[in-house]
Amino acid sequence: MKTWLFIFLTAFLASLTTGQKNPFTIEDLYRLKSVSDPRISPDGQRIAFVVTGYDLPGVKSRTDIYLVGPGGKDQRRLTHDKSADYHPRWSRDGKSLLYVSTRSGAPQVFVLDMAGGEPRQLTSLSTGVSDPEWSPDGKHVVFATSVFPEYGADDEKNRRDQEAMDKGPIQAHMADRLLYRHWTSYRDGKRTHLMALEVASGKIRDLTPGDFDAPRFSLGGVGFAVSPDGKEVCYVSNHDPDPWSSTNGDIWIVPMAGGEARNLTAANKAFDGSPRYSPDGRYIAYLKQEVPRYEADRFRLALYDRASQETRTLTEAFDAWVGDFEWAPDSRTLYFTAGHRGHVPLFKVYVHGGEVQPVADVKTINAFKVSPDNTWAALTRRSVAEPTELWRVSLKAGAADRLRLTTFNKPVEDVVDIRPAESMWVEGAAGKKVHVFIVKPHGFSPEKKYPLILNVRGGPQAMWADAFRGDWQVYPGAGYVVAFPNPHGSTGYGQAYTEAISGDWAGKVYTDLMKVTDALAALPYVDADRMGAMGWSYGGYMMMWFQGHTDRFKALAAMMGVYDLRSMYSATEELWFPEWDLKGTPWGGSDSYRKFSPSDHVKNFKTPCLVITGERDYRVPYTQSLQFFTDLQKMEVPSRLIVFKNDGHWPSYVKSMPLYYNAHLDW
Repeated sequence: MKTWLFIFLTAFLASLTTGQKNPFTIEDLYRLKSVSDPRISPDGQRIAFVVTGYDLPGVKSRTDIYLVGPGGKDQRRLTHDKSADYHPRWSRDGKSLLYVSTRSGAPQVFVLDMAGGEPRQLTSLSTGVSDPEWSPDGKHVVFATSVFPEYGADDEKNRRDQEAMDKGPIQAHMADRLLYRHWTSYRDGKRTHLMALEVASGKIRDLTPGDFDAPRFSLGGVGFAVSPDGKEVCYVSNHDPDPWSSTNGDIWIVPMAGGEARNLTAANKAFDGSPRYSPDGRYIAYLKQEVPRYEADRFRLALYDRASQETRTLTEAFDAWVGDFEWAPDSRTLYFTAGHRGHVPLFKVYVHGGEVQPVADVKTINAFKVSPDNTWAALTRRSVAEPTELWRVSLKAGAADRLRLTTFNKPVEDVVDIRPAESMWVEGAAGKKVHVFIVKPHGFSPEKKYPLILNVRGGPQAMWADAFRGDWQVYPGAGYVVAFPNPHGSTGYGQAYTEAISGDWAGKVYTDLMKVTDALAALPYVDADRMGAMGWSYGGYMMMWFQGHTDRFKALAAMMGVYDLRSMYSATEELWFPEWDLKGTPWGGSDSYRKFSPSDHVKNFKTPCLVITGERDYRVPYTQSLQFFTDLQKMEVPSRLIVFKNDGHWPSYVKSMPLYYNAHLDW
């Protein structure tokens, strides 16, 4: 603690003396705190939220729950344990706060009396819990957990079988069907089920028994919701016979007391998910896609009328992906975020029709909640030059009131040069303009020339946004210009632009990136003889493609990239992705597996390359990077391989990413 205090005071005094801020470093990145998950109390007088801080020398993080008033006053920390405390949820009367804590080992449900006292532990499941929610009457807590489906809520049997697998004389994974592993873990016969905890008795009931994941796995969004009267739970599940090739998800409902579940969206064979009941209980709002087996189809906001049992889409004319959404308290309006031309603003749409209306554009909104009186929203937001903090914005028509409620990162902002982004538009493939973010280096002078790094995003259907990220600051702090293009395949620029990458992985995208490279090289402050490129996931794939198709760059860095498309197909888990994006199976007539495979162009490899991967990456198996590195070495191309032993597609932020950044700067 004394060391870090000394560093901060030294930097602060230096900035006062010189009048200049310090360049952004890796150490500065880990002095910043993450603010997330705002939750407004039922009376609108308190906002609970989560703060995560990092200890770089100790290689650990700490997560706590805080409170603050809607005017930014009376901030205090609610939890003080060294473990992680997160996921705050208010009871309907505002007298209790539900949350998740790891203080007893696996994540468990705790409840805190807001009048005072110690938190009370409600669960002690060996499998842990995730995403707990109150029933509105306070009688139940519904949460998800991983179980052997034949045992359901019987924790003793689940614990016994897991221990037998972990400690048996033979430790092995066994599978009789696909999707036997996912992201970073093997399934080993387990399923995710919803449990209802009766608070008074402590009894736990399995609401979704059977050999299905219910709720369905999702990287974002909400997998279930409890009805306003507390009598019903809706959730997302995929009962297709081939979930490894199907993106389907249906909205199911089941009584809180248990019983037979009913499928509300069986007619739609594409994804339906993230259900939320309207406050008056009349509707269930949810996200909907319309193209089966296509995970990058446009996400629309839809309604299910519980009385008429009819569904309708509210945002069909809105050509952008709906993200997070919330009901207004009057049940007549829905607020939502959506990626739009490099920003993630807040929009609204009325239940009874009308066009989507913009509400607030504050660069990038991570999460938001609507106040009980429907006049303001609490949200966490960021921009390239602004780390995430908690803000309040007005929801009134024509109002532009914005108030920053927290200042956790101000000590760093005051003394460190956190660089903003500028935008440039470049003529790309098919006459389309490509949006490029540019961040100039610390101490920038238009009279000088600087080395440049082109950073190609992953996805492949995704969007670089005006949002704070470590790589947008660490490299400019070290003297580089960095550029972040949104080529064909990016979201936020219309669905047709997004769809253009499928079946054309190295066509229009590659043309876009070469034209962007030309435009960047022509900038007066860029040294065209010192340009490098980097990319992660699909971006890693593009670095591997660059190896065989261009010598424009002095160095490359490929992270978690796809190298050999044929072997990638048979080793990944979510097969719907290559089957759609590469237009079939390798043996089913698709020529994409050979046409767009970097491994078919080894003889052209010549650019020095850093290769990074994770041994537990089951989305893009690490053997893809091993194959690439082997071929680089055989071609005598200067190259370096880094394998994170315990990481998947995303390395651990505090344990592995510091090495990741240092490896790039060293390379």
